[in-house]
Amino acid sequence: MNKTEAKKRIEKLRELINYHRYLYHALDKQEITENALDALKKELFDLEQAYPDLITSDSPTQRVGSQPLDSFEKFEHKQPMLSFFDAFSREDMDNWEIRNKKILSEKEIEKIEYYCEPKLDGLAIELVYRDGVLVIGSTRGDGRIGENVTQNIKTIEAIPLKLRNEKDVIIELKKIGLLAVAESLEQKGVKELIVRGEAIITKKDFEKTNKQRLKNNLPPYANPRNLAAGSIRQLDSAIVSERKMESDVYSLVTDLGQKTHEQEHLILKAFGFKTNNKYNRLCRNMDEVFEYYEYLKNIRETLPYEIDGAVVLVNDNKIFKELGIVGKAPRAGIALKFALKQAVTIVEDIVVQVGRTGAMTPVAILKPIEVGGITITRATLHNEDEIRRLGLKIGDTVVVGRAGDVIPEIIKVFSELRTGKEKNFIMPQKCPDCDNKLVRKNKEVTWYCPNANCFSRKRRYLDHFVSRKAFNIDGLGPKIVDRFLEEGLITDAADLFDLKEGDILPMERFAEKSAKKVVEKIQSRKHITLSRFIYALGIRNVGEKTAQDLAKKFGSIEKIKNLSLEDLENTQDVGPIVAQSIFDWFRNQHNINFLNKLFDKKITIEKEATVGIKLRGKSFVLTGTLISMSREEAKEKIQSLGGEVLSAISKKLDYLVAGENPGSKYDKANELGIKIINETEFLRMLK
Repeated sequence: MNKTEAKKRIEKLRELINYHRYLYHALDKQEITENALDALKKELFDLEQAYPDLITSDSPTQRVGSQPLDSFEKFEHKQPMLSFFDAFSREDMDNWEIRNKKILSEKEIEKIEYYCEPKLDGLAIELVYRDGVLVIGSTRGDGRIGENVTQNIKTIEAIPLKLRNEKDVIIELKKIGLLAVAESLEQKGVKELIVRGEAIITKKDFEKTNKQRLKNNLPPYANPRNLAAGSIRQLDSAIVSERKMESDVYSLVTDLGQKTHEQEHLILKAFGFKTNNKYNRLCRNMDEVFEYYEYLKNIRETLPYEIDGAVVLVNDNKIFKELGIVGKAPRAGIALKFALKQAVTIVEDIVVQVGRTGAMTPVAILKPIEVGGITITRATLHNEDEIRRLGLKIGDTVVVGRAGDVIPEIIKVFSELRTGKEKNFIMPQKCPDCDNKLVRKNKEVTWYCPNANCFSRKRRYLDHFVSRKAFNIDGLGPKIVDRFLEEGLITDAADLFDLKEGDILPMERFAEKSAKKVVEKIQSRKHITLSRFIYALGIRNVGEKTAQDLAKKFGSIEKIKNLSLEDLENTQDVGPIVAQSIFDWFRNQHNINFLNKLFDKKITIEKEATVGIKLRGKSFVLTGTLISMSREEAKEKIQSLGGEVLSAISKKLDYLVAGENPGSKYDKANELGIKIINETEFLRMLK
């Protein structure tokens, strides 16, 4: 191939590679595999190496710079890069709207609508294109002067090095009805295009980077935003390239005749930028803004990247401009943040809680604080070793977080804020309830109360015994169970089946009807499947899945009771720790007495339903409310026919069963093209 032929081939290869980049990143489509695209890039690279004078700055091969930089140059933005004030509640948002309306005329107030989009947790960037080619990529800096990080920006595949052909852009704009913008482009063209967006790291790549850092004995990054910021400011673009950064472009600075922020997003997509349009929404009023906010909260965990709220903007650009700027923030935009996941408070005390197996769990008593929209007063400390690891003392100022938005825990201790009045926590040597000496089994970090008759142990165990996954006795909440124990009506779970109406009636707030209902409910639960029965026994380390495996493998409680430790260890999915727990439980005379007592109450264990083959190999997710059965019953029916019930939506899922008022899983399944069936179709499938 001579130089003339190579030049033509290079031009065609660049055009083809850019086309597939646009498909993948801007349109979320894929016509060829990544391997095929890599092969095209390899051919282009080889040709450019053969003819180095044909290499241009916008070539797809030039995403990684050849030499690390010594430092970054400063870059002045033509227009300031503003940030947003934060809001956390409906009251904050209403006040923001009221303040804005005071500035506007009646006509303008009538025209107000809001454009909402996810607030990505990344690093703000600005991109400058001249004659369609990326010439500057910069950070926000102080809003006026940032840093020129073009070499690193180029490594982000989602960011085009060269814009789409203007003719193609004009055709696309006409298709979507932006005729005025299309005509303006036809007449004037665009010499310089300035856009803004966010450089981000996906959750998957964040975890991957942190795993590698831990392997290299380096501290992990605290969150994806820190990693994104650290990556963009690397002097060596080869390191940035390894981190597989993404981008979302959301603002068009150059005036192309756009009238609204919504139009900006459509124009950006037409030029070939990756936008978040499918998750954005135009809202007519504040009620719709909060509907969108709830939608984002529901899909938050399913998104591939972190978001920390919604950006809410006055959609009309003219009104937006008229509202002006306060400090470094526009009046017409605000960040509606999710409730904080972390907060700072003081540990007022540390107490020990007794679990159903006798496990002693230290719990921090906190000065009340709101975390994630909920006031919390306690946080788990797991065990004595965890307190040591944190270096925690009573009286310390701490950061409290809600793990997975649910379980409060202490994340960090500010030892530098100590006054000298703080006290060390000393693990009690005796159970705080029954005064028995605590024991710690070999190699375990947890202390235990060995007394099977300990009141706290009994109370926790009874809650477990009557729970939905065990005997499923509705109406027996913790308060009622506590009263049964305190009144001496029961000494253990087996005594529940002896209760009569006359036993319960004398108790305060129990009418004849409610007493009768409780007794009937208890008696109706004397028949139970083996897997539920095993789970109800509360054997340490034996959860619902292990109980099902044991029931399926051995078929009776007698067989399980007589198994050797070796038999248990050789059972699939039962590890040595679980095997030891099961073996020990059935060698404890107190437990055997309790087991016999249950059978004396005429508890009958039903055979596990024979697993059918009708749904074998099929997976299901349940969402919404089913009319004909509970979720638990639906789950059992699917499993009885050989199907699998999952908790999350993925591309591998076969069916989403949608009841009334389905949640965000319905939208996710729709997006992925998963088969969605209603309750009628589901029942037909079960038959």
